[in-house]
Amino acid sequence: METISILGCGWLGKPLASSLINQGYSVKGSTTTLAKIDELNSLNIKPFLIDIGIDQNLDDFLQTDVLIIAITSKNIDDFKRLISKIEVSSVKKIIFITSTSVYPNLNTVVAEEDQTTDNTLSQIEKLFQKNINFKTTILRFSGLFGGERHPGNWFQNGKEIPQPEGYINLIHQKDCIAIIEKIIQNDTFGNIFNASCNHNPKRREFYTKVKLDKGLEKPIFKENEELSWKIISSRKLQKELNYQFIVDDLFSI
Repeated sequence: METISILGCGWLGKPLASSLINQGYSVKGSTTTLAKIDELNSLNIKPFLIDIGIDQNLDDFLQTDVLIIAITSKNIDDFKRLISKIEVSSVKKIIFITSTSVYPNLNTVVAEEDQTTDNTLSQIEKLFQKNINFKTTILRFSGLFGGERHPGNWFQNGKEIPQPEGYINLIHQKDCIAIIEKIIQNDTFGNIFNASCNHNPKRREFYTKVKLDKGLEKPIFKENEELSWKIISSRKLQKELNYQFIVDDLFSI
């Protein structure tokens, strides 16, 4: 039985773990909250209390076939410490969950070969990419939704929505999980993938619809800004993984 360790069993990591367990994998999962240990146990996830900001013994957690990193930390020193522990472990395959926020807004369609900004997240990506001790697939998700995360609930209490003439880039939780599983099943490591559904309506049209559909007030937009947007291309992922998005119409949510 193949073992998978998920660093960060939160909004994405926990349902991902349950899905992998249902497919026969043995799953280890981490949380930074002691109160969540029993919950992970109840889901048949072997629980670990891990905070990469603290120097801990991770030997048991890193005794795994695949390591999935699904945490929100952007502390480069913490990741350097984590990588030093991975280097002396048995881990040879990593999926690092990151974000399409590494791309600048240049009012164009962006793909994996395009230049990223020199921010902390892109620097952390490079730490994994250049390491020769293991193979990492960098998985750049666009805006995450699904489950308790519904876009109609965003920008509440009169908060103005910026860039109404820009474009939406989103991906559903179901697709996040299915794509990660595809990477594992196809043994596709040492790559970079953008992951964003193919439907990119304008922000004005999208937020107006999803809020009115939920019976909420019509949104307020920040007008007269200099236009700044990007559209994320997922063509590479769809071609190399032979993947079709489960939720590819953002007006159907």
